[in-house]
Amino acid sequence: MSSVTKKDLLLFFDRPMEPSFITKGEDGVIFQIPMNYFPKTLQAVSAELMSRFEKGVKRIVPVRDIQLPDLSVPKQLDFNDQFSVFIPKHVKMAAALINIFMEMRDLEELQSVCAYCQIHINPYLFNYSLSVAILHRKDTQGLNFPSYAEVFPGKFMDPRTLKRAREINAIETNKEKSQQMPVVIPINFTASDLEPEQWVAYFREDIGVNLHHWHWHLVYPADTVLSIVNKDRRGELFYYMHSQIIARYNAERLCNKLRRVSPYNNFFEPIPEAYFPKLESTVASRAWPPRFANSVMHNLHRPMQQIKSDVYELELWRGRLQTAISEMAILLPDGSKMPLDEETGIDVLGNLVEATILSLNRAYYGNMHNMGHNFISYCHDPEDKYLELYGVMGDSSTAMRDPVFYRWHAFVDDLFQEYKNKLPPYGDKLDFAGIQVSSINVESVRGANRFSTHWEQSEVELDGGLDFTPRGSVLARFTHLQHDEFTYKINVHNSSGKDVMGTVRIFMAPTLNEEGNQLSFNDQRRLMIEMDKFSQSIPAGSSTISRISTESSVTIPYERVFRPQSNRPGKPGTPAAAEFDFCGCGWPHYMLIPKGTPEGYPVIIYVMISNWEEDRVEQDTTGTCKNAASYCGIRDRKYPDRRAMGFPFDRPIKANKITEFLKPNMAINDCTIHFTDKVQERPPQA
Repeated sequence: MSSVTKKDLLLFFDRPMEPSFITKGEDGVIFQIPMNYFPKTLQAVSAELMSRFEKGVKRIVPVRDIQLPDLSVPKQLDFNDQFSVFIPKHVKMAAALINIFMEMRDLEELQSVCAYCQIHINPYLFNYSLSVAILHRKDTQGLNFPSYAEVFPGKFMDPRTLKRAREINAIETNKEKSQQMPVVIPINFTASDLEPEQWVAYFREDIGVNLHHWHWHLVYPADTVLSIVNKDRRGELFYYMHSQIIARYNAERLCNKLRRVSPYNNFFEPIPEAYFPKLESTVASRAWPPRFANSVMHNLHRPMQQIKSDVYELELWRGRLQTAISEMAILLPDGSKMPLDEETGIDVLGNLVEATILSLNRAYYGNMHNMGHNFISYCHDPEDKYLELYGVMGDSSTAMRDPVFYRWHAFVDDLFQEYKNKLPPYGDKLDFAGIQVSSINVESVRGANRFSTHWEQSEVELDGGLDFTPRGSVLARFTHLQHDEFTYKINVHNSSGKDVMGTVRIFMAPTLNEEGNQLSFNDQRRLMIEMDKFSQSIPAGSSTISRISTESSVTIPYERVFRPQSNRPGKPGTPAAAEFDFCGCGWPHYMLIPKGTPEGYPVIIYVMISNWEEDRVEQDTTGTCKNAASYCGIRDRKYPDRRAMGFPFDRPIKANKITEFLKPNMAINDCTIHFTDKVQERPPQA
């Protein structure tokens, strides 16, 4: 029986640039690795190194010497290079390493190969691959790795902040956390307010928002073991999650008197928006390159990344995808055609656009989504003449910082909408006989139907990512949007004479366009932000459904985004740890509500109760992570709703305004979001 504990695997995320024979974790643990695991240049002095670092440690973890698997593919990526889930060569490397981690027979073998890889494999590639494996191995269920912002803080804050953090770490190493002076991350450090795009930088550059995007691509990798990639409705979720990001971003833009995002659908026109990230990029401490205003995409020839592609290929792939949508059928490799039906068509299309290994004809429909990221991220050095790194659009943990991310995904979303617009309206499928929703109201500290937002300062631990510095807690304080919690009150009358089960679906949308005029309903439905979705027993007669905002099915709480794993009670999988366990994939709860305006930004709240008997998915979800199921699904289970994602607003609607669309089982209410330009400190966590 192996004595290896799965919790020790988390130590490989600590100080990722430091080799595994150096002390890991707050408890002073060291891996005692075999001599042949050391780099050849250090093998002669391996005993001396182990002896030096073993002094004063509290626990030594012996690493068994095993016959190492073939690591030649992941070793092709230089230790000091970038890693991207959008570059095909890197995706293949990650798939090979994930497969190796998944094939290890037990935790002891997994720990052993990790101890070797942590020294020899690119740290970003290693971190990503181990994270995917931990999420999907049966013997690592309940084990949750630390926040990516803790492990690689340089991807989320500017070099000045990290420099100050290292100074504080050296000066205040022995201080209690409560006595430490946090290093403050400026709320606006990439541009001034003279640049209008900076007015929504609080959204684009938010740490939790970017962690959500990174973690989603971790849970849903594009290429590795088929059983990991082939999750229920994966392609549809790719469409819906990104579509919701665009809806949320547009709401923020309207709150800040900006026009809705313009799709980037002319691949040869200049990109007017500039972006200067002011971040450190890699272990080589090089800066992320900027993209200057009016940059243009060029044909790519990057030999080191094995990328050679013409911009015209994007045109070709788009044309083929649009033809498939027009004909409602895709061309298969054998020359036959497969219909894009109402139930599975969006899922098939999602996998074609992202070009996962589930794509039914990747050779023909290409690699639209990922290569778009690559063309944009290399537009400053398309032929590698200047040995420049890719821009932030090339990394899933930083891409959402760039304004062009939203323009690119608005274009991608328009492709999906072309398909959705060819589907018939739902019509009578929207009805729920016997159920009448008479009203929906929101109760908050601001009063009835008034949401309130403000700034909040919170802290994140950096010690786990400050390589080669003294041990000790280092806190970074950052400012983010926050809202006061609220409660939905939904009044329902059930005239069926018996208790029934319903699915409650709550959405929010702006009411006015950029000119202050009423939005057309077709525009408004594409701005519908899913706020919550839950099943509810509805007794015969009249009743009131209460739902607290903290129970939202799209978000995860702040504590589950940023809380250090060292605070986790009990061993993984035990009842004591159950409250702490989480998938990690989910929209940050503090960003549930758009910013609003001081005078009160007008929105509508919409509720629909649909028939649970027609919605339900028969499955056991005991012991699974169900946080943020709307955007992230449920781990190792089917998507918990039989309806199309975004139902009932995912299809065209024959109505000029929402009141013409309403059925008896629906209700709306006018609300306002009031923003107060004040900063509150987040209360300390227990």
